[in-house]
Amino acid sequence: LSETGGLSRHAEDHRGNMVDSDRPDFQSQLSRCNSARVESGCFMLYERPNFQGQQFFLKRGDYPDMQSEGFSTSIKSCRMIPPHRGTYRIKIYEKEDHRGNMVELTEDSPQVMDQLRSPEMLSCSVLDGHWIFYELPNFRGRQYLLRPGEYRRFSEWGAMSGKVGSLRRATDLY
Repeated sequence: LSETGGLSRHAEDHRGNMVDSDRPDFQSQLSRCNSARVESGCFMLYERPNFQGQQFFLKRGDYPDMQSEGFSTSIKSCRMIPPHRGTYRIKIYEKEDHRGNMVELTEDSPQVMDQLRSPEMLSCSVLDGHWIFYELPNFRGRQYLLRPGEYRRFSEWGAMSGKVGSLRRATDLY
């Protein structure tokens, strides 16, 4: 990840040093990020230090012009998403505290509303694997990384509302 370089499973920062773990603060090392390369695995980039602010999911591939692809050039922290070999499972609920209609998913969903039959998803349980929530259908809009665990309300995954249009497994296999 750099002003001119890339990001990989073992990522290089702007000085060419290898990065192979979470980086909570790039602020003093990287003024902006114009491009990235992911050689393997998946990463979540954050526009603020300590894994805060708007999030950007990257899977294996080249990202030569981050801004034209809708990413911020202000990347201040980065989280490596560990590889997962096995079933991905998540339970999504229409109401807070795991109440209301519930659907269990093991595959990506480009239209969460079709699955849940509700305009909002207010809580979830990530049972296996990491998942990416998108604010809009068809994997568009703001993104949120969810690690295995319980999320009793949308604010626990960093969202301002329970509007989840789509969700996807955090994998580089698609």
